[in-house]
Formats: sequence, structure tokens, C-alpha cells
Amino acid sequence: MFRRDPLRAALSGVEEVLGQDLRAALPLLRLALRRGGVLGAAREGRVVLAGLGGVPRDGVFELASVTKPFTAALAARLVQEGRLGWDAPLSRLGGPLRGFPPFVTARALATHTAGLPPHPARALVTSFTRFQDPYGSMSARDALASARRWASPRVAGRFAYSNLGAGALALALAYAASEEVSAAGYGRALSRYVTGPLDLDSVALTPHPARLVTPTATLLGEGVTGFGPLVGAGGLFGTAADLLAFGAAELDGRAGEAWRSVIRPPGLPPHLTGVAPGWFQTREVWWHDGVARGTRTALGFRPADGAVVTLLVRGGLPLLGVRGAVPGALLAMLSGPKADR
Repeated sequence: MFRRDPLRAALSGVEEVLGQDLRAALPLLRLALRRGGVLGAAREGRVVLAGLGGVPRDGVFELASVTKPFTAALAARLVQEGRLGWDAPLSRLGGPLRGFPPFVTARALATHTAGLPPHPARALVTSFTRFQDPYGSMSARDALASARRWASPRVAGRFAYSNLGAGALALALAYAASEEVSAAGYGRALSRYVTGPLDLDSVALTPHPARLVTPTATLLGEGVTGFGPLVGAGGLFGTAADLLAFGAAELDGRAGEAWRSVIRPPGLPPHLTGVAPGWFQTREVWWHDGVARGTRTALGFRPADGAVVTLLVRGGLPLLGVRGAVPGALLAMLSGPKADR
């Protein structure tokens, strides 16, 4: 008696929910999930979650850069509250945001078009000396000073992916929400405006230890990845179920509709057709992926039929192709033939 392939069985459940043939995605999924992980999909109220390789389906993962859509959702809520303007210079918030050049806006930071480098300058060294926590030696004041110093009018308006920019935005959002300008202040603002109202209990800056999926160790270190004051760029944790719920909330407007504001700036990589606050766009799919030191994540949705897919896996570097097999598998599942309505 042959044992059924667990991945094929999981993919069959996803096919039922999405209403499409996903066999073409199987090779990338097998590559992405070789150390285990969670595959999930949702559409029209139906949800499927599968834990693979010994990983529980309700396990808590590092979300890494899948944090960025949550930061953008917080910005959207603060815009709704009148505490922030998408296109107003960030410096108008005053306080620690004074001195930022006028081209640095919430929208520019959320779409990587604010003219900032990928990381603070010191990360060139600390990526090696503090591999698991390269931003941990910085204070929030240091992070904002770095963003203020390196914002370039020559680069502004072009797409240039920036953890520094997303992290600086999160600190600005904490200030706009009348919270302390710190990682903790961002976490409180996010809970008050986004994760609390959406009942996303697992999404937080501190994971439940018993539910945390242990990241894969590397030659340079082990354990979760720290983001210091730049947690809004990659410091959240969460479950696949809550990621699917967040994706659904984006689609129905409960998490705002900033994702609809797609721009196509110069400098976009070939695999992207646009970028919106917190999201990449590849044709009909909005998505983001994340790479921590020992885990990888991806979340995407397809507005045409309300499909949402997430993939959380053990294993960080090395990457393969377009930021690796994880986003490739996600896009393969969401870019296939659309389901019949």
C-alpha cells in the first residue's frame, strides 16, 4: 500500500478552495517546503490549512517582510482617522520627524520610492557582526536620523526597496498615533488600529514561545531574527490562519484599500508590474514575501475572485530565482487560471 504524498494531498485541498488545477506549482512547492512549513488558502469563506514536514498548521512564524503590509494597513487607518496624510511631507508631523525632506511622505516610504537605501549604513558591518539582529544596536532616534540623512532627491520617485524606509515609516506611525516613538510604540498602535479590530491574535512583535516554529539554524547563527527599532519592516510574528484573515480583510476593505493605489515607478524589477503601499503587484496578483534568517514567508491575494494564499516555511538562505522558491510558488498558485464564480 503506497502512502499518499502529503504535499499532493495538501495541494488538492488548495485546489478545491481556489477551484483550479495547481499541478504546475508542485515542483516549486516541493522545493520551498523541503524542511517543512504551512500552506494555506482561502476564498469565499472557505479556508484550508495544511502543516507539512512536522510543522503544525497553527504554528507561529516570523513574518519578516510580510510585516510591511501590516505597517501599510496601520498607515491607512491613521489616514482615515485624520492623523496622517498619504502624500503630505512626513515632516509636518513635527517632533522627531522634523527635518525630513518634503519628498519623504508616508506613501513614498510605503512604496519604496522615498529615495532611501535598503538598510542603515551601519548594517554593512552589523549584518556580519550581529547576524541575527543587524539593527539591534540602533535606537529609534538613530534609525530616524539615518533615514533623514540618506534620503536622496536623486533617487526619490524611483523604486528602491528599503527596510530603512519601512522601519522609519512605522516609527512615524507610532508618533502619529500618539504612542512612544519606538518598536513597542509601533506594536501598540498596530494592535489598537489593525490587529485588534481584525481579531488577529497571533500577529504581534512577541510570539508565544510554545507555538513558535523553530527557525532553521545557519552557519552564522540560530534563533529568530531581530529588527531592533525597524520592526515595522520585518519584526512581526503570526500564523497562516491570521495571514489569510488579513488578506481577506484587505480585499473587503476592513484593512483599508491602499492596495488599490498602484503606481509604476521607474526602477521596478522585471517581475513586478506595480507597487502599492505595503504590496507588490505582478499582473493580477498583489503579494509580499519575507526572508528571515531561518524562515521564509509569503502572502498574496487575487482581487478578481477573492483568492488568498499564504506559505510559511522553515529555511532561510540561500535564495533561488526571484527572491526564492517561496514567492515563486505563491505566484504560481495565484497566477493560474481563475476559478469560475
